[in-house]
Amino acid sequence: MIELFGVPVAVLAGQVLLGLINGSFYALLSLGLAIIFGMLNVINFAHGAFYMLGGFVTWMVFSYLGVGYWPGLLIAPIAVGLIGAVSERLLLRHLYRVDHLYSLLFTFGAALALEGLFRYVYGSAGKPYPLPPELSGGYNLGFMYLPLYRIWVIVIALVVCFGTWFAIERTRLGAYLRAATENPSLVQAFGINVPFLLTLTYAFCVGLAGFAGALAAPIYQVSPGMGANFLIIVFAVVVIGGMGSIVGTILTGLALGVIEGLTKVFFPTASAITVFIIMILVLMVRPNGLFGRER
Repeated sequence: MIELFGVPVAVLAGQVLLGLINGSFYALLSLGLAIIFGMLNVINFAHGAFYMLGGFVTWMVFSYLGVGYWPGLLIAPIAVGLIGAVSERLLLRHLYRVDHLYSLLFTFGAALALEGLFRYVYGSAGKPYPLPPELSGGYNLGFMYLPLYRIWVIVIALVVCFGTWFAIERTRLGAYLRAATENPSLVQAFGINVPFLLTLTYAFCVGLAGFAGALAAPIYQVSPGMGANFLIIVFAVVVIGGMGSIVGTILTGLALGVIEGLTKVFFPTASAITVFIIMILVLMVRPNGLFGRER
């Protein structure tokens, strides 16, 4: 058996794959958080609840309506985005110009309410979701078995993440959005509906969380607490990458997933705190994060 640093290559490759999968979810979730903070100046503590909601929407349309994985993958982010748009339109927009603490408390309370509601209705036990037949099975590489669905998650997460970066940084709509966050009065004077643009941004970002929840449904069991398990790590990813930095968030999420996976091989007792140790070290050297800029 081939070994590297005294560890079988199959074990290392398996942990790297697991790290890339977790890192893909970190990147998708933290991307929405970074955009919401960078563009709307809101610390969205409800992001984990929207991730959970995406998983439950996928499970519910399958269990109650018989809708398969592929339509569910489209329905979940749209449904979550619509819920996010309504909450932003009616409640959250009143907190844009006040201290960050108010939006944090509001979104934290919304997350607790959503998780409590689903725990009351469905209980704390997880709900299994089957793998789509088209993505079942995998490839035998000789030294490890590579599940096809895991490959799909990594690829689609990268496509969505970098597609989002391109839309915000390289398109006219993204330029309007960036301008609206810097000088909304001027942008409004040019006939652009700034409030609608901000609502659309928030809906899209929480829709990303819903999409991540739909992707996670066949891997992790759908449960009311699934968002809380990721949220603290995702916040650490955003802080390390730099609050508001899209590219920094994507790269940091993927890198930390791999580092976390490898830590489970070489220092298993430290794997649960690796991300937070890295966060402390980064903040000591660069308080604005690796890719962050002075605000």
